[in-house]
Amino acid sequence: MNNYDIIIIGAGPAGMTAGIYAARAGMKVLVLESKGPGGQVALTNTIQNYPGVGTVDGFLLGQNMWEQMTALGVVTEFANVDNIDFNSNPKKVVANGVTFTATSVILSMGASAKGLGVKNEKFYVGKGLSYCAICDGMLYKNKDVVVVGGGNSAIGDALYLSNIVKHLTLIHRRDTFRADEASVAELYKKQQENPDLIEFKLDCVVDEVLGQDKIEALRVRNIKTGNIEDVKTDGVFVAIGRSPQGELIEGHINVDAQGYIITDENMATNVSGVYAAGDIVHKNLRQIATAINDGAIAGTQASIYVKRNRS
Repeated sequence: MNNYDIIIIGAGPAGMTAGIYAARAGMKVLVLESKGPGGQVALTNTIQNYPGVGTVDGFLLGQNMWEQMTALGVVTEFANVDNIDFNSNPKKVVANGVTFTATSVILSMGASAKGLGVKNEKFYVGKGLSYCAICDGMLYKNKDVVVVGGGNSAIGDALYLSNIVKHLTLIHRRDTFRADEASVAELYKKQQENPDLIEFKLDCVVDEVLGQDKIEALRVRNIKTGNIEDVKTDGVFVAIGRSPQGELIEGHINVDAQGYIITDENMATNVSGVYAAGDIVHKNLRQIATAINDGAIAGTQASIYVKRNRS
């Protein structure tokens, strides 16, 4: 009953694409997901760079992918994966205490948000500190907020929140942003049109979170001048990058210095029959388009592996 050809861990764009390709190859497929379909895509307000769809809501895109996948017969279980046995044949995956088996496993757990790394950070989560502007932005309607970061996620969060909040301060440790030029230009244009809405604090880092029962301010230091100031705020949104969710594979799968899975061109790992796809993979660009590419390859190659091991 719990036996499958392929088990996919993670239902982001990479995992769902792998499921679509594997199902179309005639595989019996199980997708295990701890939260909901879409992964980080589902937490993105507006997507503008995915070819063929123009501007699309991230949650809707993720839902459409999931519906397409499940329509092909892919089974989805929303459960936390507890353990994986890479040495058994078939391979075993334990989720919420239930053991599932499969000839091949595809790892697409993605990456989770990096924290500020300051004292008592976890205490303030849900008390003014958030890692998801789409999830929590409306809680700060007409309030003062801070976004920390300078990449695509941070700029996207700032653009989204600027339509909700009274005042937004963007803190970045460099003097230029790493996000794509179009998004940065849009944010600067918005700031020029309404200087009272958006404020930039560049070359700055957060040294401390201040507040009693909730966040009241951030202690911010300019890394060039050494100047320290307390920035009062009602909420803080951290968008400084992501870390691979690789706890399950430690000691089993080869990873790079940052913990991202190393694969070959077929998305194969160092363990026979185990593939990886999406943001958890070592690569230079992590976008929906690259996740889709990884998933298509992993789903296809895992299917070939299963068919080969049937004979």
